[in-house]
Amino acid sequence: MADAQIEIIRNLLASAPRPAGLAERRERLVSLFGGYPLPSDVYVEAVDANGVRAEWTSTPAADPTRVVLFLHGGAYIAGGLATHRHMVAQAGREARTQTLALDYRLAPEHPFPAAVDDAIAGYEFLLTHGYEPANIALAGESAGGSLALATLVSLRDMGIGLPACLWLSSPWVDLEMTGETMVSKSAVDPLIQKAYLQEAAAAYLNGADPRSPLASPLYANLRELPPMLIQVGTAETLLDDALRVARRAAEADVRVTLEAWPDMIHAWSLFYQQLDDGQRSLASMGAFVHAMLNPDPEAA
Repeated sequence: MADAQIEIIRNLLASAPRPAGLAERRERLVSLFGGYPLPSDVYVEAVDANGVRAEWTSTPAADPTRVVLFLHGGAYIAGGLATHRHMVAQAGREARTQTLALDYRLAPEHPFPAAVDDAIAGYEFLLTHGYEPANIALAGESAGGSLALATLVSLRDMGIGLPACLWLSSPWVDLEMTGETMVSKSAVDPLIQKAYLQEAAAAYLNGADPRSPLASPLYANLRELPPMLIQVGTAETLLDDALRVARRAAEADVRVTLEAWPDMIHAWSLFYQQLDDGQRSLASMGAFVHAMLNPDPEAA
């Protein structure tokens, strides 16, 4: 039986269809997600992270030595701090860490690889401010999930110490959109469709090869990466992206935890204040990140 709460979200999305213009699309995301309230105990501070606009959030239980570096979704052309602040703050609460969310540059004004450059700059900001790689979790949702994985690959290839773990929520890792569920799930995903992603990918790539490993990390060498948690809804056109990248990581001998959430749509965790499974998915993420950042020495 379909989840009653997700049907309310479906109706909400149906009442606010995606407009044609880029500015209007950006405004739509803010209207959908920017109005969720922050609990009174959430501390927010704007910061310049090596030239990248960013934002700290923390709650009273946050360990100041541990941090989640978060990269938002929005198909590389929309989204930002305002659209994801509520979820980022809750992710930090569940993981008992601080969070640093990056407002990386968007296409088409700043095409690939600007977002990758900004993500690397944000990670290096943490290192220069005393955070140990073992105390950092890298995370991202949708396009931000792909960007997080591409950043991880870049850091490895640059010889920079890698974070302790990676959390990917509904990742978009194939900018060619070759996954079978792009078609088979199109009737049940109210948020992401192939035609929209094709437009966004063209704006982001600006002529670059869609199979470039840093644009579509499904095609990257994933060896020697840290443990990762991948969460995806079964009602997503991007379901196949998550399944395929989990398999690629496993084939590269990476420790992978894959969670497929029945009936959930793309980016369902953003609706956690209205959706129990959104809250549960963040709690699961928090448990994973906390365990990775606070390993049991007796289990080693």
